[in-house]
This record gives sequence, structure tokens and C-alpha cells, in this order.
Amino acid sequence: MARRGLGRGIDSLIPAVLEDQGEEILQVDPKDIRANPYQPRQVFDDAAIEELAASMVEHGIIQPLIVRRYDAGYQLVAGERRLRAAMRAGLDKVPVVVKSLSDREAMELSLVENLQREDLGPLEEAEAYRRLSEEFGLTQEQIAQRVGKSRSDIANTLRLLRLEPEVKQLINEGKISGGHGRALVGLPREQQLSIARSIVERGLSVRSTEETVASKVANKKPRQKKSQAMRIREAEELLAAALGSPVVVKRQGTKGTISISFFGPEDLERLIEVISGNNPRSQP
Repeated sequence: MARRGLGRGIDSLIPAVLEDQGEEILQVDPKDIRANPYQPRQVFDDAAIEELAASMVEHGIIQPLIVRRYDAGYQLVAGERRLRAAMRAGLDKVPVVVKSLSDREAMELSLVENLQREDLGPLEEAEAYRRLSEEFGLTQEQIAQRVGKSRSDIANTLRLLRLEPEVKQLINEGKISGGHGRALVGLPREQQLSIARSIVERGLSVRSTEETVASKVANKKPRQKKSQAMRIREAEELLAAALGSPVVVKRQGTKGTISISFFGPEDLERLIEVISGNNPRSQP
């Protein structure tokens, strides 16, 4: 399947031919380069780093690292795998290009580079979007424009952060996918864990998982002589699973109110799409 382009793309942030832009490639001690605090990737394949280090010993570093000045040295912006491999290979100099970047620009560039290399896991991607939103005030629409995805893609990825910790761990371990996780968001804890275990044990596809979730919601019918409190709790769970957001039901006699929580303007728009029938939850 052809990959969709990522918005501005890293080539617009890091020119493909650096010399044509008049930017000098410096040779610096890798020990003078501090880690990138905005690195979205949390897991690095040790075997891949070792393989890259062996290649560097033989061929050197072909693509310069991107850094910005920091105190008396430099701070890494893009190229963490290359930096780790260079230090493991014992190189005393690495090629770098120095960029003048704000914190937000540094994080955007690091995120785009990882997305283009398909290096990020679903939760790493979600956490990066969360930081761009909460720390730098970007809307989901602005994030979408920068990484070349739809706003609903960003909203659906962010929803993964609401999963139970055990389900998140399964995603991080690669035992279930982000698509599986999106199908489970909104379910009560016990159902999330039960279905997640079934995915791992039975090798359920995302489509099968969505059908399982829909079946559980549809088949959860009210029982006779059920207390009002139990019925209200059941209604809250059913609505939360359908909407992908926390729901509170309050009764006042035979009437009452339904309160649906949302987590920002974009999440509100998502809920409107779900309720009106243009449901981004159904997108692959």
C-alpha cells in the first residue's frame, strides 16, 4: 500500500541538499550532544542499533544529525538512532547541521521524522500529539496539517491514551495493534481486558474485534427486577462504549439527564460526528 505524504514533510524542515541551502556540516564530538527531550520514540531496538553501529565503522555516517545549540554544546533534534549507534561504535566525531529551532519546532521535526520512518508505536504517536496539544497549544487540526493526516486520525489516535494500562502494555509489546485499541476505548475495564486477552489468544483481526465489541454492547439487555442504580450504571457503560467518552446518567423521577464528557474542541467535534452518524470510530 502506498504511503500517504506527511504534510510539510521533513524535507521542508531539513532541506534534502543541505549544501544548496548554504548550511555548513560540522564535525562534533557526540559526547557534546545532549539527548532530545522531545523525542517521541521511547523504545529502541538494541539489535538494530548494533547493526547500524557496525555499518558506521565500515562506511561512516552518511546523513548528518540535526542539532540546535544548547548551553556550551548541542541538543539533538533528529537522528537519535544514529547518535546512539555512533557512540556504540566509538566514533569521536559525527556530522551535524545546526538549526535555529524553537521547542515546538524541534518537537514537530522529531515527530515528523519518526512518522516518515514509521518508527513510532501507536501510543508513542498518541503521546507526541498530546504534548503538541498540551505543551504547545496546537489544535488537532493544526497537528493534522503538520503531519499530513486527517483531524479524525489525530482524534482517534489520542483516544488510545484512555485505554487501561494493561491494554496499553499489550500495544507497546506489539501483541495487539492500535486499531484493536481504538475498538476497545470506552468499554469498562473488565471488558477491555477480557477482549484484549481474546485478541492475543485467538489472533482476532481489528474487524473481528469491532464486531465482538458491537455484539457485547447490543446483547447487554436489561434484566428483570434490576435496581435503578444498576440500570443507570449499565446505561452509562453502553453509552460510553458507543460514544468513546465518559457518560453520566442522572434520573429525577421518570425523567433525567445524560452528561457526556469531552476533552477539548476537537473531541466535541468528534462526538458530534459520532452522534450525527458521520462516525470516525468506524474508520480503519
